[in-house]
Amino acid sequence: MKNTIRQVLHSPKFVLGFVIFAIMLLTVIIYPIISPGDPLQMISKGSFLKPGIYFSVYDSINTNSKTIDLPDANAKRLTNKLSDTDKVSMVQWLTAVGVPTEDIDMQDGNSLIKLWQEKYDPAAKPEGMTMAQRNFYKRLDKSLGNALNEQPLVVSVQNQETQSLDEIKKISDTDYVNLKDVPNVKVLPLGTDNFGDDVLKKLVSATKTSLLIGLIAGTIATLIGLTLGLLAGYLGGFIDDFIMFITNLFTVIPSFVLLILISYSIGQDKRGASTVAIVIGITSWVWTTRSVRSQVISLRNRDHVNLSKLSGHSLTSIIIKDILPYIASYVVMAFILQISTAILAEASLSMIGLGPKTADVSTLGLMMDWAMSYSAHLNGAWWAYFPVILVIALISFSLNLMNTGLDQVFNPTLRD
Repeated sequence: MKNTIRQVLHSPKFVLGFVIFAIMLLTVIIYPIISPGDPLQMISKGSFLKPGIYFSVYDSINTNSKTIDLPDANAKRLTNKLSDTDKVSMVQWLTAVGVPTEDIDMQDGNSLIKLWQEKYDPAAKPEGMTMAQRNFYKRLDKSLGNALNEQPLVVSVQNQETQSLDEIKKISDTDYVNLKDVPNVKVLPLGTDNFGDDVLKKLVSATKTSLLIGLIAGTIATLIGLTLGLLAGYLGGFIDDFIMFITNLFTVIPSFVLLILISYSIGQDKRGASTVAIVIGITSWVWTTRSVRSQVISLRNRDHVNLSKLSGHSLTSIIIKDILPYIASYVVMAFILQISTAILAEASLSMIGLGPKTADVSTLGLMMDWAMSYSAHLNGAWWAYFPVILVIALISFSLNLMNTGLDQVFNPTLRD
């Protein structure tokens, strides 16, 4: 036993897969402790907020500010206000007055503004440019000038007696506040989704649910497949023929089609995470049964098994003590693959609207379904779907890597 464990731990593929899976498992356990709360709680009224740090503007007004004079603050502020349309228009004017194209960098807002200030002349009349276009550029130049010479912002409140606005504070462009002094700050490493939920918190919760579904479904499928495979392989005869008839019947019908039919017949209101896991489990045992049966057939006439028969040991005793230990490594590998298959099956079901009911839990498949349904990929909200794809890929990769490592240890034909 110790030698076997040593061989497993010396397998680079198993160790790498185990480390990846362990990190994800620890994240699922620890993160809810660090950041408690309902992962399905809507925290923003807008959908698909970008990843970043958000603080209350209302609280920042009442926070003591400090004067900081940054040399490039105005340029950055102005660059941030320039739209892509404004940049294209500026490049068109500069090109029209003879500025070489290689001297214009539309991606560098600071250099573009500097070049505009140097070259723009409101009295110029570039060839082919209409008066309406020249007036547009005058308005654009004026807005740039106003942005460079912004006046302090005045914060006022309405006087309940006179109904007039009373000034309470002026905010200049050199006033800064420390985020630590603002009482309400929210860090959203992965932004929010279409419902306004914290994507990172929901992703951790969804990963936990999907792993639980994989564990339940994998356990059910492995137990069914192991039991039927042991009975068919050891007993043979009519029992073997009957079990293989049922197995072949399930083999002919695609398991995913069967999974869809069963899930649809259950109904949305009754499809909880555990129900989906059970449905996946009872439709995924076929290949485990066939594989275990073939292993048992090669073992049932071994000398130690025949000796146990002659000694009068019971069927249960022979299977548990004389056969099961020899296929235990294979059962473990089958169990790992069943977990990975179940997680992918749940994701596929959820993508077509047959996953767990959305009001109770979130799963990786449901998050993908929500992102696609609300066009996250078209809105540029990569944070709503790419982390989900990455987590699914890492789970499958780590489990399959562990399985490959175990196969290299226990399969004599693959040993170096």
